Amino acid sequence: MIRKGLLIVGLLTAWNLQAQDIAYYTPGTMDEGVVYYLPKTQIEIKVTATKVTYTPGELCQYANRYLRMQGVSAQPSEHWELQSIEVNPIGVPDAQKAYSVKLKDKTVTSQVELTEEGIIKAINTTAPEEKAAAPKAATEKPKRVDPRNFMTEEILLAGSSNKMAELIAKEIYNIRESKNSLTRGQADYMPQDGAALKIMLNNLEEQEKALTEMFSGYTDRTEKTFTFYVEPEKELTDQVVCRFSKKLGVVKENNLAGEPIYLSVKDETTLPPADEEAKAKKKLDGVIYNIPGKGLVSVKGLGKTYYDKEVLITQFGETEVLLNNLFNKKVNTRVIFSPITGGIVKIDKD
Repeated sequence: MIRKGLLIVGLLTAWNLQAQDIAYYTPGTMDEGVVYYLPKTQIEIKVTATKVTYTPGELCQYANRYLRMQGVSAQPSEHWELQSIEVNPIGVPDAQKAYSVKLKDKTVTSQVELTEEGIIKAINTTAPEEKAAAPKAATEKPKRVDPRNFMTEEILLAGSSNKMAELIAKEIYNIRESKNSLTRGQADYMPQDGAALKIMLNNLEEQEKALTEMFSGYTDRTEKTFTFYVEPEKELTDQVVCRFSKKLGVVKENNLAGEPIYLSVKDETTLPPADEEAKAKKKLDGVIYNIPGKGLVSVKGLGKTYYDKEVLITQFGETEVLLNNLFNKKVNTRVIFSPITGGIVKIDKD
């Protein structure tokens, strides 16, 4: 973890201080001060796939004979289906960009707000709360109904599977006939209102489905999301993030049993190149922040492009200094930073 020796940073969100000098943070060598991180960009890739499991019915060999259902398999099977790929740039603390703000009397930064990971969020103000993505509503799998709950005594006492299949098929046809009579208004006992009719039809539908699965079998679907992280320190071309196999699902990038999912990142930053010599001589005399660059991020695989957008990427940009004279006792300067990029979101003063 990056926070070795800095656990207190993750626990504090704001404190009072008079600042400045900024220095690169070196554990155990610094005077009293406040430490913050700038973030670097990770590409978060969420791959959602569904595991489909088929279980043959107990009477599958009679499906065609009694219900005219063709192609019903007697063998269990399992396969995976790729549903979606979601891509998000996120910010994580950059161990190479940790800074210590020394305490002084000449300048005033009365409030510094950090994330739980120690990334700077705001100075002299409070950053707006980020709206958390609404969690996906958990969809409960419908419980399978035991078809024996709908079997008559004659069916249950059948002396062979062939006889049981014949009797169950007749029961299915009777249920279908009852449904048709109700929908046409020709049943001997019609319900008094639409709600009662719906309940009766739903009950008949449930019975028919449960008994039919004795022949057709049933399919169970289980959705799972796999998350991968990539830090693009430079341009990437068709880097394999993971692989997808219809038999095994989402597997690691080195498992050649699956087809590759590729990530490409193209640097599209238009900032002029930094003068490294001048940058090395420049004094860290103020609050350090990021000017993020831009990158075209694309994710593709299995003959399809799942993502192709331009996003802000810190590693393709530069760092700059918010000068000390913005934080003196005569000026109340308020700054909000992006915890994802470390760039300035808003700055104003009175």
